[in-house]
Amino acid sequence: MCNEEWLPIVDEKGNIIGKATRRECHQGSMLLHPVVHLHVLNQNNELFLQKRPMNKDVQPGKWDTAVGGHVDWGEEIETSLKREAFEEIGLKDFLFQQVVIYKWESPIENELVYSFITKNYNNLSINKNELDDGKFWPIATIEKKFGEHIFTPNFEAEFKFLKPILSGF
Repeated sequence: MCNEEWLPIVDEKGNIIGKATRRECHQGSMLLHPVVHLHVLNQNNELFLQKRPMNKDVQPGKWDTAVGGHVDWGEEIETSLKREAFEEIGLKDFLFQQVVIYKWESPIENELVYSFITKNYNNLSINKNELDDGKFWPIATIEKKFGEHIFTPNFEAEFKFLKPILSGF
């Protein structure tokens, strides 16, 4: 167990109340754990989406937020966001704005999602060890494809929070 990835367990306000392994959090325990999401918007008002690798235990092969990952035990939310953004799409030193914090429950896990958005994408590069693919999508195309099972259910739900701020961001 010493090589396990440890995650904080939180209450619905984000207060840490314990810790558990990633495996425990993903095996139906429904332990609430924090994750970060980053949406990347370009000058054409298109969203960058990542294609999840087929080896993921949650929603393999589906299109999802540009960046998504667990907050590690002992890690601050912003530190996690910056680490995940660098690991997955090579972003560093970027400005961001918080979109929303919400609870997401799937059949196997329970997450407290901290969602952010940025327009800083100039050094974007896909880490093929983390993602299968990535590309910018026009908002209208994303909306037309909803319900076709190409996006993660979490992304489709989160888009409802994101959409109202896209035109003014």
